[in-house]
Amino acid sequence: MGSSLQKGLLSGLKTTWILAKVIFPVTLIVTLLQSTPILPWLMDLLSPAMRLIGLPGEAAIPLVLGNVLNLYAGIGAILSLPLSVKEVFILAVMLSFSHNLLIESGVVAKSGVKLWLIVLVRIGLAVVSAAAIHLIWQGGEEEARYGLVAATGEADGNILFEGLKRAFFGVAQTAAIVIPLMVLIQILKDRRWLAVFSKKMAPVTRFLGLGENTALTLTAGLIFGMAYGAGVLLRSIKEDGVSRRDATVVFIFLAACHAVVEDTLIFVPLGIPIVPLFLIRLCTAVLLTIAVSQLWKDVSQTGRKEWSHDYRTPL
Repeated sequence: MGSSLQKGLLSGLKTTWILAKVIFPVTLIVTLLQSTPILPWLMDLLSPAMRLIGLPGEAAIPLVLGNVLNLYAGIGAILSLPLSVKEVFILAVMLSFSHNLLIESGVVAKSGVKLWLIVLVRIGLAVVSAAAIHLIWQGGEEEARYGLVAATGEADGNILFEGLKRAFFGVAQTAAIVIPLMVLIQILKDRRWLAVFSKKMAPVTRFLGLGENTALTLTAGLIFGMAYGAGVLLRSIKEDGVSRRDATVVFIFLAACHAVVEDTLIFVPLGIPIVPLFLIRLCTAVLLTIAVSQLWKDVSQTGRKEWSHDYRTPL
């Protein structure tokens, strides 16, 4: 047990360092940008396009904040706007697919997966789903009734100090999840429970057109989110021979459906139906993954031969 704890702790620290090199600078830079005209300019730029997906111009505010910052910032902005149930639901679906783009996509890129592809998939799913809901759903015109949730406030005091504080706590939160997760994975691996788990998940991964060695990454991403799923994948690529094709397909799945518990329940106070929200994400992820898997047949199952990503390479 002692050896497993030591190896898991070391692996967790290494993975946290890789993720921190993305999370810390991005969080700091985005926080500093909030005191500049850049974010308001982005909102003004996106406003005319809002009408095409059934949203008022001011809906650009939660979309920009949710994508540049996180879901909590986007929801905080929604709480300040008088919107209908349908408009809030459209925003919730869009933000479920596409949020925290800078950090999550940057961390995924550390795994060697093409950054532009994941960003394109997430934004594409957000826009297409919004347009489909706008055209198909004819109801939901009543005003949304929000629950008791505090909106995200703006940074107070020195903006540089606030940025450093947010960046530090972002890394600390990552470490608090990643390190115990890596220790647990190491224990499961040393006790050979990981092999049993992979076999149990084999029907799911086969159904999605993926190898058994992607089971752990899928599970971590579904529960903890894309960033933490990327941390697990970094280890799986190195130790379990996950191919470039499988790694890319896994993150296409997670682009549509990740952190399903937190990212679904967080919308409950907005007064929208969350079961359809969850089903839209899950069904989209499954159908999209199967389609990509069928179109992109793996020419080689020797993952290490086709995978040449250097983990030390910066973004």
